[in-house]
Amino acid sequence: MGRNDISALRLFSISNVMKKYYLLLIVAMTLPLFWGCGDDDDNVDDPVEEPAVTAPKVVSTSIDDGATDIAIGTLVVQVEYDKVINRSSDASLQPVVTGGTLSSAATVSGKNLTFSVSCPDYDTKVTITIPKGLIGVTGALADAYAFSYTTVKKPEAPTGNISATPLTQNAAARKLYTYFYEQYGKKVVSSVMADVNWNHSLAEKVKKLTGKYPAMNCYDFIHIYVPNQGSNGWINYNDITPVKEWAEAGGIVQLMWHFNVPLTETTEVKPNGEGVTCSPDKTTFRASNALKDGTWENKWFYQEMDKVIAVILKLQAEGIAATWRPFHEAAGNATLKSGASWGKSWFWWGYDGADTYKQLWKAMYDYFKQKGVENLIWIWTTQNYNGNSTQFNQDADWYPGEAYVDMVARDLYGYTAAQNAQEFAEIQATYPTKMVVLGECGKGDSGEQGLIGDCWTQGAKWGHFMVWYQGGQGSTDTMCSDRWWNDVMSNENVITHDQLPN
Repeated sequence: MGRNDISALRLFSISNVMKKYYLLLIVAMTLPLFWGCGDDDDNVDDPVEEPAVTAPKVVSTSIDDGATDIAIGTLVVQVEYDKVINRSSDASLQPVVTGGTLSSAATVSGKNLTFSVSCPDYDTKVTITIPKGLIGVTGALADAYAFSYTTVKKPEAPTGNISATPLTQNAAARKLYTYFYEQYGKKVVSSVMADVNWNHSLAEKVKKLTGKYPAMNCYDFIHIYVPNQGSNGWINYNDITPVKEWAEAGGIVQLMWHFNVPLTETTEVKPNGEGVTCSPDKTTFRASNALKDGTWENKWFYQEMDKVIAVILKLQAEGIAATWRPFHEAAGNATLKSGASWGKSWFWWGYDGADTYKQLWKAMYDYFKQKGVENLIWIWTTQNYNGNSTQFNQDADWYPGEAYVDMVARDLYGYTAAQNAQEFAEIQATYPTKMVVLGECGKGDSGEQGLIGDCWTQGAKWGHFMVWYQGGQGSTDTMCSDRWWNDVMSNENVITHDQLPN
């Protein structure tokens, strides 16, 4: 076949392909004409069925249906649905609560319905009903849903052989101790720290916020080292008027001491308060030397105690007894199991170890007694594993002894109610003859301190609590928020100033 023949063949092949293509096109165009020859109904396209709209269903609730031992007070409740939900625009539609009260309106975010419920009563069944119409999606309303829970039973008083009498025979101290003893396990006594001053200004702020004074006010002798007390604007501890005012108004007095010492033997302690510290890494002062005659540490130790004793004896002469919490948090990080470099005591009084510390405590106790001080209830502060028994050993070796301690305290910041309960249980088991109290509390790195009512219902039956100052958490200038104070001061388990005996 020649070149021209090949070209002709190609044209023939293309021509055949085109014929086939046009034939198919004509058939495709005539098919609708054939389909259209049927009944009129055949002219209507088959409708596409839309899926039916289903109503949202509850997936979970933050409080399980039928749950028991739920804390009394106000709880945030969250109900989760299986799809994103809408809330009715009818504001009158709200969850219905029996056995308690709805304390905040219901709001919606994504799949969640959130509101607050309050029940102040023990062993009470609370039922929550989400009515039909409150929740839905476009085209479908969720069915009504109900669930319930029961609050905890009223806690019993702590068991154990708690001592019914204090170390002292002073009438005022015995009366105060007896009051704590009678309330122990039944209610917790409230307190606030003075702003490291000789006043009750923070107690006034708590009163302004909550309508009630705390039952107790705590004063610190932290600045008693300053020469010429009362000059240069410094506290005049020898003027006991502020403390006397609080006591005569029916309040309970607490005393503690951040015992400051000079930076060195030759450091001049200035009238403006410079030249002293409590930190062992900032001073050459050593507790072991404070117990040795002839040392500069021994001289400072006793001359400062004499200043404090003079003030306490004035209170004693007025018939005023007080709790007394010296040398607190002695172990610091010294019970750290790993032996890391940061495993040190936080204050100089614990830096030389447990044995020296106990000698220091006993030396103070004996000297106070020798000088005639009998109006104090002595409180020792434990670290109790620093809250972590995997990292720390117990600090029971630091305990001065039954004959030198009336109560055992623990300082907690940012601990939840459950953590408070654990601490309390462990301390009470370790010191079964002593009342256990919350020496200090407030906001910590992990958040706000657990509400005292919640702590109580979970088992932390502290004899009393004391909120620390200077936290910037609200109008009280303490380390607890206004919300915390309002809740605590209205809790039936908390004793406020107006509830104290005359």
